[in-house]
Amino acid sequence: MQFVKTADLLPGMRLAKPIYNKMGVLLYERDTKLTIQGINSIENFGLIGIFILEPAEPLPPLSKEDIEFEQFQTIYMFKLKENMDAIQKGKIPETLMELVANIQSRYGTLDHKVNFVQTLRSSADLVYKHSISVAILTTMIAKRLHIKPLESSALTTAALLYKFGYLYIPQAILDKGTDLAQGDLDFVQLNMERGYEALRPAFEESNLPKLSLEIIQQSIFAKSNKQTIKPPSHGIKIMLDVLKVSERFDQMTAMNIDKPPVSELSAMGYLRAHRALYNPRVVGALGECINILPTGACVDLSDGEKALVLVDNAADFSHPMVLKFSDNKIYDLSDPAVAQNLWVTDIMKTMDNRIAIDEETLKQFKGDKYIMNTTARFQKKKLELASKELKKPKPAATTAAAPAPNVAPTGSASAANAPAKRMKLR
Repeated sequence: MQFVKTADLLPGMRLAKPIYNKMGVLLYERDTKLTIQGINSIENFGLIGIFILEPAEPLPPLSKEDIEFEQFQTIYMFKLKENMDAIQKGKIPETLMELVANIQSRYGTLDHKVNFVQTLRSSADLVYKHSISVAILTTMIAKRLHIKPLESSALTTAALLYKFGYLYIPQAILDKGTDLAQGDLDFVQLNMERGYEALRPAFEESNLPKLSLEIIQQSIFAKSNKQTIKPPSHGIKIMLDVLKVSERFDQMTAMNIDKPPVSELSAMGYLRAHRALYNPRVVGALGECINILPTGACVDLSDGEKALVLVDNAADFSHPMVLKFSDNKIYDLSDPAVAQNLWVTDIMKTMDNRIAIDEETLKQFKGDKYIMNTTARFQKKKLELASKELKKPKPAATTAAAPAPNVAPTGSASAANAPAKRMKLR
């Protein structure tokens, strides 16, 4: 798989990822061979480039949930752009809360981990794609932390709008990425504050949560050298922590034209190592929301060898059970005696930052009686540990879990349906 800029596309190239329009209608399915007409459509659609399969490369496995995740990201991005454009023009963002409600219904009620795959972004669409990713992450984390429904909704709203000031920053500065001089950083901060001032009338004239504006204010002015604000309350502090963790995780793992992303494992390692900056409780909740080292993933080990994850570790994703390819032996990395000398250093990823899952290798070892018995014992031990953790008394929660809205669950509509099918916010 390789990334090809739009200007370099040629007829006959095969799509590695589907392409949707702003309504979520499937324009081109995966494995579609490009034509001159298709290339022109991609140019008109404003895509900076796409991922292309090598001539003999098989279509990588992709679940229905993964396909829909990308589909909804496209819908959300264009919906957010419409609302941000309205705010810039001094109009009311009429469908913003509809967007918030949809994100809440899909990602605020999940009872399982998801593969958090982001779409390729450039300086032109950075603010929209980044904000959508952060909003989804904050929504999932808020559910794990049992944040109240109204507060969770306010946090999602804040995540969608807190980077509004980036719309005022020239593309020449955005193109620099993280390579910013102090003068550039000061200019970015100035425009973030300008963005906050532009948001205030929209909150005053519409039914947007006032709590969201407070979260945005705290997030922006905490970095200001000219203005000071009163410290956040305890309730606001935890939401700011969620926003901060989500922002940093997305920045590190996002796919950009000018730099490759780091793996989710590396990003989580960074967040864990900087406990003073990133709330460990929030980082732990993030690890419960997304797949980091799932079963079937290929990983690099500390001894330079490669291995296959046989069983993921729900209690601690960084210590799964693996099968090392070089000696065909199983290693339980949750065993302190084993982990002392062997650990996972990183996960093997595809070019578009997907987890490389060796399906054939996984199938090959499923029938091995020894491995199956060992795996069963490992799972039983993990279940017993998890059961003990659940029985431990927990501190009284300050918030309650959000009720599931009366909407169709995620996965109810297939992205592979005919192009006439529209995916609407509901």
